[in-house]
Amino acid sequence: MQQVQVSRGSLVESHHNVAACAVDGRGDVLFASGDIDADVYLRSSAKPFIAAAAIAASVHERFGLEQREIAVMAASHSGEPLHVEAVRSILRKIDMNESALQCGAHLPYDEAAAHALIRAGEAPSALHNNCSGKHAGVLALCKAIGADPSTYLEREHPAQVRILALCARLSNDDPARWPVGVDGCGIPVYATSLRKAALAFARFATLDGIDPSDAAALAIVREAMIAHPEYVGGTAAHFDTELMRVGAGAIACKAGAEGVHAVAAIPQGIGYVNKVLDGASRGRGPATVAALRDLRVLDERQVEKLASFARPIVYNRAGRAIGEIRAVNVAVEEASAP
Repeated sequence: MQQVQVSRGSLVESHHNVAACAVDGRGDVLFASGDIDADVYLRSSAKPFIAAAAIAASVHERFGLEQREIAVMAASHSGEPLHVEAVRSILRKIDMNESALQCGAHLPYDEAAAHALIRAGEAPSALHNNCSGKHAGVLALCKAIGADPSTYLEREHPAQVRILALCARLSNDDPARWPVGVDGCGIPVYATSLRKAALAFARFATLDGIDPSDAAALAIVREAMIAHPEYVGGTAAHFDTELMRVGAGAIACKAGAEGVHAVAAIPQGIGYVNKVLDGASRGRGPATVAALRDLRVLDERQVEKLASFARPIVYNRAGRAIGEIRAVNVAVEEASAP
């Protein structure tokens, strides 16, 4: 099993077991760690597919959405001014305002943006929520299909039915059997196996084996994410942003809460999804970079550029390096030990 180990000095102080799966466009398994058939909530890793459901309803054409606005629809953004303005722009174009967003408010994840709000004596709004772009995209979908935007969080809402149906088609799934929960932002969130999730991301990479209208929508979302990775994550040390930049057009990726990460490797036609089993986000980067290196999606030069995510240094409060975080492969018996 793949494991992410946290060392302090010469001792491994903590470890995180990682379940992961990579498949090609046929669904053949290329990489596996742990139980790849157990259900996992994809959380925000499903955002590109949620955005694609809106694009399939032609929201980009009807409302004149730009690539940066489509990218922020697929984002877990850090609440920087560029993200807030992109979401605000979507709302203007669909003739709605931030009061329609039901995602709740929190301080921006970007420290500079958060400190700027605090210094100005301003409270964060729903626009600063890292999921506000997704919610704006769902509101655009409501407008496009004539559905009630006030109830868009409900599982049986016409917009959510469309979204879950597209997600199911991508993974050869039946949405009626899915465990469906509620995400941190209030949106319905589905669970599927890592094997099926990897197939969905392989199709995101290849655009093959799916309905042409789904493929066209996914292509638009994928190209927007690749063209504007800073709108998907942030401008400062954000893993998704940097992985797509290093990929230089060959990778589209999206993190999810509770240690989930998903990648579409476009030239190789590979989909890869992992889940840090204890939900620790610090295991996401090392596990993903190591797997993509083993799959030859990333070469050593690219891995080196991602060193701060592949093998993060552990620092103490005085700024002294005292350990590191790294991915390794361990025996199943050791991985299952307490």
